Amino acid sequence: METTTKKKISLQEIYPVIQEKIENGGTVGLPITGTSMLPLLVWGRDTVELTKCENPQKYDIIFYRRDNGAFVLHRIVGKNEEGFILCGDNQVNKEYGINEKHIIGVVKSITRKGNTFSVDKFSYKLYVKLWTLILPFRNIILVPLRKIKGLFK
Repeated sequence: METTTKKKISLQEIYPVIQEKIENGGTVGLPITGTSMLPLLVWGRDTVELTKCENPQKYDIIFYRRDNGAFVLHRIVGKNEEGFILCGDNQVNKEYGINEKHIIGVVKSITRKGNTFSVDKFSYKLYVKLWTLILPFRNIILVPLRKIKGLFK
């Protein structure tokens, strides 16, 4: 019986392959790690399909690389003279100064428990607009929820 060995590969290691594939019009599946995009994207459960980002818009989820080298998947919540304003769905602090040079790709679809849906789906767009609308009030919502969840750990 043959055994299969799995090796974890860092994004840093495969970044050139991801970048080349997306720049050449392909798509890349990226498993979710981290919690910044909860409740929409769950670590270990969901995967996103990335494609080339030619005209970033408010509400897009982009995969980008910060100047410090960190890879991040967050939503565009606005734009100003410095660049895009980004925020994870599970966060309250906005990030400023991300420009197109930082963007690697944009989420085209999400796969959850084997089911794939497009970010063009009506129910997804409704969720995005409502969740972004409550951004100024997320602290009021998220902090108590995190405390309650902590009681059950």
